[in-house]
Amino acid sequence: MAVIVREKTIKPFVAKPDDDLLVCRCEEVTRGDIRKALHAGLRTFGEVKRYLRVGMGLCQGQTCQRLVRVIIASELKTPIDEIGRVKGRAPARPVIMKELALSSEDSKGVDDYGE
Repeated sequence: MAVIVREKTIKPFVAKPDDDLLVCRCEEVTRGDIRKALHAGLRTFGEVKRYLRVGMGLCQGQTCQRLVRVIIASELKTPIDEIGRVKGRAPARPVIMKELALSSEDSKGVDDYGE
């Protein structure tokens, strides 16, 4: 389990030339966005994920998780193991309420719009 150290102070935010680098393509989050969030007080991957939506796009963090964790670890000067990881969840697909209300036999004629 990750230990969150809130008292840990980091230097004030100073923009870097590569802050416009796109880290999470699905949610269009840049390196600078992540760094600003860390300087605002966020300390774990889960907090950054909920605040910026990194890892919540179509890839579910498969392409950006490692990059985000490295950025957090380097910015906070913390071992990467203390940052946390994305908790994977099965993809969800919208379901029409009418489909839920009908029994399996009754729902055979229902189209995609529930009519």
